Amino acid sequence: MSQSTIAIATTPTVPTPRGRVRLFRAARRRPLLITGLVIVLAWIAVAALADLIAPYDPLSQAFVPLTPPSPEHLFGTDNLGRDTLSRVIHGSRISVTLSFALVGASMLIGGTIGLISGFFGGWVDELLMRIVDLFFAFPVIILAMAVAASLGANLQNSVLAGVVVSWPMYARTVRGLVVGLRESEFVQASRLAGVSSPRSIAVDIIPSIAGPTFVLATQELGSAILLLSGLSFLGLGAQPPLPEWGATIAAGTTYFAAWWIAVFPGLAIMSLAFAANLLGDGLRDAFDPRSGRSGR
Repeated sequence: MSQSTIAIATTPTVPTPRGRVRLFRAARRRPLLITGLVIVLAWIAVAALADLIAPYDPLSQAFVPLTPPSPEHLFGTDNLGRDTLSRVIHGSRISVTLSFALVGASMLIGGTIGLISGFFGGWVDELLMRIVDLFFAFPVIILAMAVAASLGANLQNSVLAGVVVSWPMYARTVRGLVVGLRESEFVQASRLAGVSSPRSIAVDIIPSIAGPTFVLATQELGSAILLLSGLSFLGLGAQPPLPEWGATIAAGTTYFAAWWIAVFPGLAIMSLAFAANLLGDGLRDAFDPRSGRSGR
């Protein structure tokens, strides 16, 4: 194999401006992707500007308890006289931020383990994948509850419990991608050219798996929101008086007549989880050439 052939084979694939234009046009042809992106970005903006958007202090108990929705309190007030709209807005800062943190940490840990397992193979692959199988043997919510209960009921431990149950999915997915790329021609040509394993991983493997891994992380954002809210609902996450969505729903379940206490945080969770799924599915279709052909 000539040096010119090796140089061409080892050159990482970089999206061209024309390719980016095609991707943008493909996104325009998928309104559900745009819808999901707009909703997710809107919630990120709400979380970032919560102090400016919220009409009242989310912890203030200065209003009449259990007031139904009205022009003064659009989402009503809870049993302690706190404005529900303000609590939903400030709750986005907790739920959105921690969900992104959970997904990022899970992707980093699981992706690294899957990368090592798939690239080196052998006994390393067997050992790491048996550990992954051990985590998959337990139901996600049961394992998360056990971890959160053993560490203590607070937000930090609920995120840690979410990472514990989430990283195996990234490890298994990344490992499968790397195993397929490990025997490809451009990786083999790079190794024949004398490129070290760390450099081959950084230059050849990671850019090739970044897109599918990011799509998986986007799809799992909705699951992270539901998991954290579920732990808080069960009393294993956020503790009073924090305005976290799951904890707010739990407080509202004791007042069935005051439906607004639980309904509006529930709608917030549903909208963000649904938007994350739309965004993830749209990105998957945009990155998949076969989906693009079928769309055309």
